[in-house]
Amino acid sequence: MRRLWLLFAQTITVVLALWFIVTTLKPEWASKALRGNQSLQMTSTVTMQEAPANAVSAQSSYRAAAKRAMPSVVNIYTSKEAKQSNNPLLNDPFIRRFFGDPQNQPNERQSSLGSGVILSPEGYILTNNHVVESAEEIDVALPDGRKTVAKVVGTDPETDLAVIKIDLPSLPAITLGHSEQASVGDVVLAIGNPFGVGQTVTMGIISALGRNHLGINTFENFIQTDAAINPGNSGGALIDINGNLLGINTAIYSRSGGSLGIGFAIPVTTIKTVMESIIKNGQVVRGWIGVEPQDITPELAESFGIKQKSGAIIAGVIRGGPADKAGIRPGDILLAIEGKSVSDTTEMLNLIAQLPPNQKAKIAVLRNSSESTFDVFIGKRPAIKREE
Repeated sequence: MRRLWLLFAQTITVVLALWFIVTTLKPEWASKALRGNQSLQMTSTVTMQEAPANAVSAQSSYRAAAKRAMPSVVNIYTSKEAKQSNNPLLNDPFIRRFFGDPQNQPNERQSSLGSGVILSPEGYILTNNHVVESAEEIDVALPDGRKTVAKVVGTDPETDLAVIKIDLPSLPAITLGHSEQASVGDVVLAIGNPFGVGQTVTMGIISALGRNHLGINTFENFIQTDAAINPGNSGGALIDINGNLLGINTAIYSRSGGSLGIGFAIPVTTIKTVMESIIKNGQVVRGWIGVEPQDITPELAESFGIKQKSGAIIAGVIRGGPADKAGIRPGDILLAIEGKSVSDTTEMLNLIAQLPPNQKAKIAVLRNSSESTFDVFIGKRPAIKREE
């Protein structure tokens, strides 16, 4: 009996000695053993259910749409030489003595970023005009890691669209959707490069269609969305749940510079017309009659004693322009263009812009309570120049 007790005590002593050595030299072994015991204990006492690795979430996912469109959305980096200051103090001899001649100082370069969408395998990319405007260098980075230099094909400041071109093989062109079939409440995704953090996808719905009178562009027909659009998203894609392009993200309403849930995109219907015209002619050719229109408001109608409650009143006529030569005068109310009624100045500008130059068009006006029709020889709308 005494021998058994002595053998038991020696065995316990050896085990404790080994445990002490293990915990001192290899503590991770001891912790692993304890975790294993704990997990075994938890498994034996707690019942849990785990989804299969290939299970699909019950909630609808837009991963297929994003996966389809993301390769077509590129990051655009532009740079230009900063203009020197015209401050007369810089010409003061005292200033020049200590700071040197500003004319001999190296000019700083300004850089900016935006997004673009590949619309053709030939390398045509659509973006916003304000992204590439006045840029001296344009670099394009594709999601697959390729980078290259782009050149400007043409711009259209009046819709804030521009077409640039790159020369790379196997370019993934996006599929155009049908923005005219979109409805308020449809789910949309916005893809771009916000704040330069990298390609990002945000989700929202179409909040409104046909937004105009915003003072953003001359020709406005925006899709409004609450999908988050931030600086750097300009020129990016607004897509439907099938990954088809609905519009080009172009502007946001914001007091802080970040997204407040009011973003605007140029619809595909406008994009196709502008892009085809730029590729074909290098610019967008629009009709022009040379008038300064103004919306008829109830207050304006009352002050002028006008019974007409809709249309566009001609506030001014450019001397020698098409309207002037045809006999249209200030104070006339423009009612219809080629048989299509005019409800406001935005509709008037859009209808006239669609008319081919160097052709006659019938324009109906109201003058002194009587309607008259004039044959106007449509001119070419002059290009506008933005102040830098």
